Amino acid sequence: MIRWIIVIFLALVLISWFTPLLQRLGFGKLPGDLRFKLFGREWFIPLTTTILLSLVAGALAKFL
Repeated sequence: MIRWIIVIFLALVLISWFTPLLQRLGFGKLPGDLRFKLFGREWFIPLTTTILLSLVAGALAKFL
């Protein structure tokens, strides 16, 4: 159980580090990514970016 907590924590840290880099490369602005304001807050749901990155990760895992 503790291993999964550590893995999830490290994944969140890596995502937060790479988010600005990915945004500069155009991720997060793809046609399926949702941005909207609700209750005075801006919400962002990166659907297309998540699918694209998971396909890339799956392809890398298959070939390596």
